[in-house]
Amino acid sequence: MALGDRMAWSFSQSSALVSVNFDEFSSRENGDPSRQTRESEAPAEADPGSAATSLAYLPHAVFLREFRHEGFEEYAPMKPSQSVLDSKWRPKDRVMQMKTSCVALVMCLNIGVDPPDVIKISPCARMECWIDPFSVTGAKVLDRIGKSLHAQYERWQPRARYGLELDPTIEEVKKLCCSCRKNAKSERVLFHYNGHGVPKPTANGEIWVFNKGYTQYIPLPISELDSWLKTPTMYVFDCAAAGVIVNALIERHEWNSSGASGSSNDCILFAACEAQETLPQSDEFPADLFTSCLTTPIKMALHWFCSRSLLHDSIDHSLIDKIPGRQNDRKTLLGELNWIFTAVTDTIAWDVLPHDLFQRLFRQDLLVACLFRNFLLAERIMRTANCNPISYPLLPPTHQHRMWDAWDMAVEICLSKLPQLVTDPTAEFQPSPFFTEQLTAFEVWLDHGSEHKKPPEQLPILLQILHSQSHRFRALVLLGRFLDMGHWAVNQALSVGIFPYVLKLLQTKAMELQQILVFIWTKILSLDNGNCSFRDDLVKDGGHTYFIKFLDGMDAYPEQRAMAAFVLAGIVDGYRLGQEACIQANLIHVCLKNLQFANSHEAHTEPLLLQWLCLCLGKLWEDFHEAQLIGLQADAPAILSILLSEPQPEVRAAAVFSLGSLIDVGSESFRDGHGDVEDCDVDEKSKAELRIVKSLLQVLEDGSPLVRAELVVGLARFGFGHKKQLKSIAAAYMQQGSSISSQIVPVLRVECGSMASAGDRMISTSSPTESTEIMHRSPVSDDSSQCSDSGIFVKESTTDGDISQFRSRSLDSAFYSQYLVAMSSLAKDPYPRIAILVRRALAIIGIEHVVSKGAKYNDGSFHQGYLSCQSISSTIGLTRSSSWFDMHSVKLPVIFRTPPVNSPRQNYLTGLRRVCSLEFGPQLCCSQDTVLADPLLGSIGSVGTSEHSLLLRSSIYNWNHRYFSRPLLNASDENEDDLAIRERREKIALDCIANCRRSSITQLNNQIASWDTRFETGAKATLLLPFSPIVVAADENERIRVWNYEDATQLNSFSNHYSSDRGISKLCLVNELDDSLLLVASSEGNIRIWKNYILKGRQKLVTAFSSIQSHRTGVLASNAVVDWQQQSGYLYASSEISSILLWDLEKEQNISFISSSLDSSISALTASQVRGGQIVAGFVDGSVRIFDVRTPDMPVCATRLHTQRAEKVVGIGFLPELDQFKIVSASQAGDIQFLDIRNHSEAYLTIDAHRGSLTAFAIHRHAPVIASGSSKQIFKVFSLDGDQLSIIKYYPTLMAQRIGSVTCLNFHPYKVLLAAAAADACVSIYADDNYEAR
Repeated sequence: MALGDRMAWSFSQSSALVSVNFDEFSSRENGDPSRQTRESEAPAEADPGSAATSLAYLPHAVFLREFRHEGFEEYAPMKPSQSVLDSKWRPKDRVMQMKTSCVALVMCLNIGVDPPDVIKISPCARMECWIDPFSVTGAKVLDRIGKSLHAQYERWQPRARYGLELDPTIEEVKKLCCSCRKNAKSERVLFHYNGHGVPKPTANGEIWVFNKGYTQYIPLPISELDSWLKTPTMYVFDCAAAGVIVNALIERHEWNSSGASGSSNDCILFAACEAQETLPQSDEFPADLFTSCLTTPIKMALHWFCSRSLLHDSIDHSLIDKIPGRQNDRKTLLGELNWIFTAVTDTIAWDVLPHDLFQRLFRQDLLVACLFRNFLLAERIMRTANCNPISYPLLPPTHQHRMWDAWDMAVEICLSKLPQLVTDPTAEFQPSPFFTEQLTAFEVWLDHGSEHKKPPEQLPILLQILHSQSHRFRALVLLGRFLDMGHWAVNQALSVGIFPYVLKLLQTKAMELQQILVFIWTKILSLDNGNCSFRDDLVKDGGHTYFIKFLDGMDAYPEQRAMAAFVLAGIVDGYRLGQEACIQANLIHVCLKNLQFANSHEAHTEPLLLQWLCLCLGKLWEDFHEAQLIGLQADAPAILSILLSEPQPEVRAAAVFSLGSLIDVGSESFRDGHGDVEDCDVDEKSKAELRIVKSLLQVLEDGSPLVRAELVVGLARFGFGHKKQLKSIAAAYMQQGSSISSQIVPVLRVECGSMASAGDRMISTSSPTESTEIMHRSPVSDDSSQCSDSGIFVKESTTDGDISQFRSRSLDSAFYSQYLVAMSSLAKDPYPRIAILVRRALAIIGIEHVVSKGAKYNDGSFHQGYLSCQSISSTIGLTRSSSWFDMHSVKLPVIFRTPPVNSPRQNYLTGLRRVCSLEFGPQLCCSQDTVLADPLLGSIGSVGTSEHSLLLRSSIYNWNHRYFSRPLLNASDENEDDLAIRERREKIALDCIANCRRSSITQLNNQIASWDTRFETGAKATLLLPFSPIVVAADENERIRVWNYEDATQLNSFSNHYSSDRGISKLCLVNELDDSLLLVASSEGNIRIWKNYILKGRQKLVTAFSSIQSHRTGVLASNAVVDWQQQSGYLYASSEISSILLWDLEKEQNISFISSSLDSSISALTASQVRGGQIVAGFVDGSVRIFDVRTPDMPVCATRLHTQRAEKVVGIGFLPELDQFKIVSASQAGDIQFLDIRNHSEAYLTIDAHRGSLTAFAIHRHAPVIASGSSKQIFKVFSLDGDQLSIIKYYPTLMAQRIGSVTCLNFHPYKVLLAAAAADACVSIYADDNYEAR
């Protein structure tokens, strides 16, 4: 069942069991534990020839395809000015937020006297405000009409001030207008003019009033009237040829639009007819038909409808005046008709008007909205009388809109019940099916609509339905489905005016609405992206407490509570009022309680909840000293530190961010030395920060760049607050003439097993080596630090730059040395943007020289792909003290941008702002927007700018913010096209596997392609892609080139990295049956994984990490060996150590290690592609061992195959059989040994392939062939029986040129193809005689 269906189903079952279960999408995005069975268990005794058994070679697991591995540049946070929400639905213009506060009613009826220019028919319309002026004699009838008009307007705007003038003079009109403007001040004034008893307006736009004796008609220039009323104003002209007045007013306002009298946007006009038209005189209408439509729309609509419907003969028109109920009571007939009318007219306006005009006319002023709704009815009715009412702003024709049919049907249904309700007041009122039908129509649109189709016209109706408790729940569910369709849907809903309704619903205590309301607010805030407009309203109305209570409850699903945490994080993100309000509501303790429950609960905890609890806490106490103290007092660091070993990188990164945000970089109270915090509290805070940094260093070797980037930001905050001590330590190293980078040893290394969850796949969790002793003291004493009796803390007052600190900041020099070593290690991070971040952080602290000597790059600078379009000239304009920043020490690009508005309260770190610094972008080159991290620094040139503005800022919140902006309810696991591609490739692979097993290979010397890679140092590694005629080659300098060997064209060329440490170890494919990724392993153990590597210039770095982190003290890896196992998702790595490290690429985490218990290091390593978790390793001393990760302490098999000449194993692997009991190993001495592990006392077959010169070895995954290469310019192909099938010495050219020294051999995974790379930079591809090109 789809998530949306499950949500709707669960909603329909019981209001007490409402749930919006997000299990499906959360398992996709955060890892489903059930996915741990990764097709890794193949039957040991299966038939090798069966296609079903061959599926063991085709694992279905896909890795590195999570949200964090997508194109992060697509989710770069917008600047506030770019917010698509605020500019479209929440107007900022003063005029658009106005209300009508005064109403002037002027009626010139002169009852009993017809105007001289009007010839009336007989019988003609006589009713004025539904009163017959000839039914009552004397002057009282005029007063009754005036009071009736007043009452009609007062129903729409009861709080306005009203003024009434009946048959007035010019002086009386002027007095009324001036009084209204005085009382209204800057708000809108409505002027209503009824001119049924005076002549038509003049051609100049003059209206008529009377003299004092009522003997003359006196013209009133519209310019004078407008000068009295000024702007903003709203005019209603109910008289013949009213269009003349409208034209005159528009012309006047446009003429004066640039003057003091205001613009034409400040004026709204309604006129009963156009300039050349007269008013309808038919007696079926009232004389003031236009006014009746504007002020009494329901009554007018019913009278008009009855005269034209089939109910004409069955309903007495007098019953219309007896409709029971009130207009504001929706449970009565009159109230429901008014409710339906509002929904219909809103829908028509929404459908035909631009959204900004709809907002202005229908959502800003209650009276304006009512009159425009009623104007739509006036247009429909009066057009039947050949009269065209006009308005300004001009509305398109709506009299034939399809929604009028829905209104007619609703009216007919209601009128059919009218006689019974009038005769029997006790009769039960049955609601109209109008709203139910409209909800059904909206649901149909949701099933078939999209962004590219016309928006649903039922949105305004949905808003009206929210008023009804009976329909509210279903309406909210459908609204949630609509908002889930994307930001365009959120914009549509906000533009129609949904925001004040869902804000008000937060005050309800209905349990059944909680979960869907949280979901709706999640979708709204997911598109807000730092816009304070929502947060102001939420905090002002106490809406934050609604989400805190929801988060604190345990009834909802974890995913739903994660949404509440997301909303709360948005409320406190850089918003001090929100932070203070949430602290008062005890949010910190609520979040920590949930984290403690998750840590102590043995059941699986939803990672999304953990992630957003951490982010919410981090944003709550980010740069907020009071919140930091509360967090420290609640032991938050200890609670958060447990999450640093969570299997999900997103959770670990969020925990690192939250811990880093707890580090205080200085506040106003501390700087002034007048803080209210006691000295002992300061010491405790410094001790807590020490524990925080030690906890953060646990993830120093984390496999996820997301986590390490947050680590850099957190360490940079600590370094900024302790820069004086760090400078002293750094200066000591420089005095010795060395840099910290040359001292790199394991720092605060946590045992590998502690990074894995307990009981994870039954893998050992003990450390490969005992934790290395860290540096205990700096090379020379630090005179600037005085140790206390404990040797850790003393109190000091320092002045550095423009910041005075009175803090317990002096820790022992050993810890500062550890900090520098950690930063120096991160400065050589394989992910380039992390390395750049570290160097910027060190430069800000003023100790960039500790790594500058050890950092060597091509041409003395980074590649432009690392720095994008940033240049060294970006540092021009930097104004800082040379005591902490020396631009000559390192070529460091720094970007300065205008900082956003500071926090409202200036006593908290006024220089710190929330800026989007880490815009994760996994590609390595080509675009400025594709960087992992790009610190946005403050403008330093301005006077008084704080140094805090230079701090690196995390953007993990901004990146995670985009998670909820994607569809969550109906997202499919995989695209149909991707599934079709996979099915096609599986079929191809199975056919090829069957062919490989059936074919009898006699020789393999048919050279089908030869490629001069032009590598200066020769090709070091090759890789044949499985489903396209493409070969990938890499050289010693880690230059990677991609070539189509059938078309003989080069497709792409790029560098794996540009640091000074070079050397390639292996090329592997990740997800070879899907959109494959290229895994590149360097000799020093660094792993970089690329996507789009075939497309020229479009390669992107997905992830990078160091698989070997100097597990032997003082020894840097230089001959790392790695292999990838798709079934298990494990990467195995080893180097000059006798242990094998296990990396889980789903977790991006080093989960365990396997110790060989040998002094010799591993020289060759191969993982089984059939049995997940099985690996075979060859050692430098000629030994061979087979391991199973389920029993890491005991090898499956251990023997020394190569005994004659104890030289290192060059290549090793399992034979291409499903039983996997046989292995083959080749040593540098030139012998190839075949071993059956069931009888491992000796090899059952030996081939003397070469004599002391074997340099390359390859085993086909499915075909019974192996190949070996020699430094003596020769390679051979053998069968598994030891028969030599081919020997290649020369290139097949006329000159018979001899091949170069063989450096690498690689078989095609499914075809009998062999790629051979030589030291002369030539890569040749060989096939058997049966090979057929594409």
